[in-house]
Amino acid sequence: MNNSAAPLETLIDELKRLPGIGDKSATRLAYQLMNLSEQQTENLVQAIRGVHVKLNRCCQCQNYTEGDTCPICADPSRDHTTICVVETPRDVQSIERTREYRGLYHVLYGLINPVKGIGPENLTIRQLLARLTDDQVKEVIMGLPPSVEGDATSVYLARTIKPLGVRTTRLASGLAVGSRLEQADRQTIFRALEGRHDL
Repeated sequence: MNNSAAPLETLIDELKRLPGIGDKSATRLAYQLMNLSEQQTENLVQAIRGVHVKLNRCCQCQNYTEGDTCPICADPSRDHTTICVVETPRDVQSIERTREYRGLYHVLYGLINPVKGIGPENLTIRQLLARLTDDQVKEVIMGLPPSVEGDATSVYLARTIKPLGVRTTRLASGLAVGSRLEQADRQTIFRALEGRHDL
């Protein structure tokens, strides 16, 4: 491309940095963004800036929130005796869509993966264990993907949590091996929650 299109090339290159966005998708998105009005462009810029400036991690579950504590953790009507451990904040949204689970969450921000150099110390496991010291939590549900890394993380957590006298369970089958919660439909997640079993 010539120099006059350098800003477009820069935009495409930046979009390609996003997970799951290749050359074609980045190019298509860049051209769609070019067609936005000035106001729409400003709204998008402000929305992106807003998530970086306004959001932080909940002091309890580590999910994104504007305040110190997220609305789920602060809700007295939730079941504070149950915590569902998930990989990402998107997984919280996936389970919440079922409208069936009324407990709390804990976001790990990853899975144990020695090949990639990710160990327990790289996840929010220390924060999870701190939540289990007051005898209020009776069950920890492993809502992690059915993959090698998800299974390894679930087993590690179960072995770490069991000596604390807290029941550890995992979501039942219904989630395909290698799938992620964000890809599952509402009924599949509901069945997996209902059929969870001890680890």
